[in-house]
Amino acid sequence: MALTVSLVFLFGLVLFFLLRSNTLGYGAAFVAVLFGFYLASTGAAGPINQLTRAVIDAIPNL
Repeated sequence: MALTVSLVFLFGLVLFFLLRSNTLGYGAAFVAVLFGFYLASTGAAGPINQLTRAVIDAIPNL
């Protein structure tokens, strides 16, 4: 399975457009980034990566 776009880039792009459309404030974006950063350093990072991989694998190849 090949994934050409990294999920970090994809989520960053979504966050950029949410900020651009004023749907998400700068404070909320900062909290979201910090939450993701600290979540990655916990024991939950492994199961989250496995869940993400399972969802990506479930999407049929185009």
